[in-house]
Amino acid sequence: MSPDVDLTLPKPGRHLLRDRLLALDFRLFEFAAEQHWPGAERVLPRLTRSANHGVLWFAAGAFMTVTRTPRARRAAVRGLASLSLASLTINTLGKRSVRRPRPVLDPVPLVRQLKRQPITTSFPSGHSASAAAFATGVALESPAWGAAVAPVAWSVALSRVYTGVHFPSDVLAGALLGAGAAFAVRGLVPTRAQLRPPARPRAEVPVLTEGEGLVLVANTASGTADRVRTLLDVLPQAEVVECEPREVRAELEKAAARARVLGVCGGDGTVNTGAEVALRHGLPLAVLPGGTLNHFAYDLGVEDVRDLTRALVRGHAVRVDVGQFRCGVRRGVFLNTCSMGMYPELVRERDRWSHRIGAWPAGVLASLRVLRTDGHPLEARLGTSTRPLWLLFAGNGTYHRMGLTPGRRVDLADGVLDVRVVHGGRRPAVRLLAAAVAGPLTRSPAHAAVQVGRLRLTGVAPHSLLAYDGEVTEVEDEVTLEKLPEALTVYRPLPGH
Repeated sequence: MSPDVDLTLPKPGRHLLRDRLLALDFRLFEFAAEQHWPGAERVLPRLTRSANHGVLWFAAGAFMTVTRTPRARRAAVRGLASLSLASLTINTLGKRSVRRPRPVLDPVPLVRQLKRQPITTSFPSGHSASAAAFATGVALESPAWGAAVAPVAWSVALSRVYTGVHFPSDVLAGALLGAGAAFAVRGLVPTRAQLRPPARPRAEVPVLTEGEGLVLVANTASGTADRVRTLLDVLPQAEVVECEPREVRAELEKAAARARVLGVCGGDGTVNTGAEVALRHGLPLAVLPGGTLNHFAYDLGVEDVRDLTRALVRGHAVRVDVGQFRCGVRRGVFLNTCSMGMYPELVRERDRWSHRIGAWPAGVLASLRVLRTDGHPLEARLGTSTRPLWLLFAGNGTYHRMGLTPGRRVDLADGVLDVRVVHGGRRPAVRLLAAAVAGPLTRSPAHAAVQVGRLRLTGVAPHSLLAYDGEVTEVEDEVTLEKLPEALTVYRPLPGH
């Protein structure tokens, strides 16, 4: 790497305020050089080296990710995205706009000087920008994780002055730019707290101070043991039934006969079954996320045991919409999405291979096989004409896009089905990608979108597949999708409580 300090540039003329600030900056640098903190000579140089090229922060993000809590994963992603934006800004604009030389190392003790001195310009500090960006981004998503990361970020920024590679003003400017990058990322992609669903319509439900009257059925295949134990620690009078996936429906039916509140712990498919049983028995539902994606629980605002127990002991609940499909005598409900066409074909193909090669490889293989198909997986009559379709998607509520990320719902009781259609034609992969990028655009040659309360499809070919909340069934002839407005009562923590 070549230095980006141009020594041929003439020195700037005298400026009273600037000269005073630079003098103060140099005195602060000398003051820091005179300090001798116990252990700092050994710790801070190593810490500052570990932050080279963002290695320290990528490692911290990886650690947060493996904790397997959704809030920690989102915080790690937001922190790393903020760091990336800050680094890009510093390297393309910051250091080349103010071409300030590095400090002279004479006042700095040799023991704390870095063996390899940086050769880029001094203002602003890239290490400080990365540290502040990561810590601020994490804190915006998860204050608890932000509090854990902040001391490390502050130490990295301090180490840049302590080791003599930056003036204090370099560090301050870098930290401000890093924090600004984190807020810029939040402007593009709002945090989940910013998009919390509205706390309406409120519902009257039992207050379960000790969990009395709650019967919760947990799907053991989802790895729910830790969550269930934590729940019982807070609600000792709750009853928990753990069972295999094939037993979930039967156990939910038994639980509904004796429960004041029906609880369910598992993935979206398990929660779907719990919602169907709760609807038939007229019971409020308590959802404890225990699967991989947990779309309904997260959109509801319930991410962990703490969220659910807070709602249960305070008696906070809302009424939410439920989607329903009908095909002849076959009926079913969906809390998230219902789809026909390519996606159900992909799910069936993935399930065929997952037990042999694993879930993720099976998903890739299924995508390749389905996208290479010659025939359209769905033909249906929409209005007055029969059309080939690659995909028909109906969301239970409006799905919004968050900046450049996939959409999510902010209102679970808006009364509409969010219907997206990808028309038939050549190159399904290109059409599907165009529909995904376009998001909520209402119409194009490749796709269309509309919000309705009811959708009726006729002329559906025999053995066509319909997927609802991850489950797949066969349909034919006539399929009706409709909303059941505010049909289900669900516990959820309310903002400000």
